[in-house]
Amino acid sequence: MNKGFSENSKEYNQKAEEVKNPKKGLAKILAEKKFTYTLPGKRQINIFATIVLGLNLILLIGIILFLNNESFHEFVFNFGR
Repeated sequence: MNKGFSENSKEYNQKAEEVKNPKKGLAKILAEKKFTYTLPGKRQINIFATIVLGLNLILLIGIILFLNNESFHEFVFNFGR
């Protein structure tokens, strides 16, 4: 048995809130549109994860080079000017 409110009471509460607080501006425009959000697929998740992990690895390598390699340290300072 499901706990919580039934579907009818959810619809009633939403309608009651709309009457109390009418939406204005962008919220009104977005409320009229019927946007649907779909979860990303496995392939898309893998692409984003690869990009994030790759950029983190590049940052980590850059930090290690900055701390341990004097010529890279000088390059960063000269490039920043």
